[in-house]
Amino acid sequence: MYFKRKAYNKLLEWKKNYSDKYAVLLEGARRVGKSTIAENFARNEYKSYIILDFSKISNNILECFDDIGNLNMFFLRLQAETGVTLYEQESLIIFDEVQLFPKARQAIKHLVFDGRYHYLETGSLISIKKNVKDILIPSEEMKIQVYPMDYEEFCDATGNNFDLLRQVYSMGTGIGQSTNRKLMRDLRIYMAVGGMPQAVEAYLEGKNFSEIDQVKRQIISLYEEDFKKIDPSGRISSLYHSIPAQLAKDSRKYRITTAIGKRNNTKAEELLYELIDSKTVLPCYNSTDPRVSLADTKDFDSYKLYLSDTGLFVTLMFIDRPVIENDVYAKLLSDKLPANLGYLYENLIAQMIAASGRELYYYTWEKEGSTHYYEVDFLISEGSKVNAFEIKSSGTGKHESISEFSKKYSKNVNKIYLLSQKDVGKEEMLLIKPFYLMPFLV
Repeated sequence: MYFKRKAYNKLLEWKKNYSDKYAVLLEGARRVGKSTIAENFARNEYKSYIILDFSKISNNILECFDDIGNLNMFFLRLQAETGVTLYEQESLIIFDEVQLFPKARQAIKHLVFDGRYHYLETGSLISIKKNVKDILIPSEEMKIQVYPMDYEEFCDATGNNFDLLRQVYSMGTGIGQSTNRKLMRDLRIYMAVGGMPQAVEAYLEGKNFSEIDQVKRQIISLYEEDFKKIDPSGRISSLYHSIPAQLAKDSRKYRITTAIGKRNNTKAEELLYELIDSKTVLPCYNSTDPRVSLADTKDFDSYKLYLSDTGLFVTLMFIDRPVIENDVYAKLLSDKLPANLGYLYENLIAQMIAASGRELYYYTWEKEGSTHYYEVDFLISEGSKVNAFEIKSSGTGKHESISEFSKKYSKNVNKIYLLSQKDVGKEEMLLIKPFYLMPFLV
């Protein structure tokens, strides 16, 4: 099953404007659809293409890379081994799972300079030091991030009308309770299924939620196998599994020690960076001062972690059960989950912000004369100012933090939003928006 993906359009732009100077690297977690996008692009946009999948490749082809100095011989051998004819300027060579064979990635410099063909790489866990420590990373490499399917891609795949949401957003007024409830139900299906292409395919094939859950469990198992290749002790898996529980506690930051106990700090941080490099999680950094550029005020010691896919998040929340009973999904879809699962909506919004290509930031500060603190869930810069977001899973209730933030940083704040399941509304400066409009706010 083929899905329309935004990364494809970015590849078209690369081919038109940059392919003579750069190879392109599709980077992202396993199973987000990189290889499928790459092959569809090659089939549609080139006269011929060769795929070298380094997870299952013959020694004969690997040996071709031993003498990259003689490119005439390299291309002749490649064509002989694959049975594919290459045409100058009209053929694409794909290095799939290139991180498994660093020598191929190093060859990119010479291949691009040679200029006969175009080159596309796909990679997961791509920046793991073990895989690149002995090679020269090519500067002739343009990166395109591939995320799980975002809500627009999901709507396109499932036949939902995303343009209707665009019209609702541009109207700027409420749409009425019954329509709002219907649009929220549609969004909760996306939250339950997620954006991993295999899970979306299972949903479209009419599989029940237990079967879809099984697909997502297999993806999580695959991630765990990857983590164990990097750190056999299983601590990266522990860091990953700890994410829902730590968000549930509503603590100010993710704590490594909660996940793996007290360990050597430097080693623990290395494991954390390797987890972040895997693209399976989204780090959200506390800003030390939201008055200036968020990127310049990133606190590397104070961060939260979200999962890159909300569908996997739902599965991970209940991974200790044999297979999620359908009633958990039924409760999610009918909005009967306990109120303390609001962090599921936080993960959804984190995924939507990340899919727009932005980094994630939040902000906390002490309440005067109290052990409690204020917290704004997400900050997004717009020009020289920031937009602030508070997430409320049920009602719109109290929203002290975002109101105080707006007063404290009035000169630096552009807009403040309360995201909830309620219809579009407004309370003084506070803009109330339903979750499904978030793609238009970033």
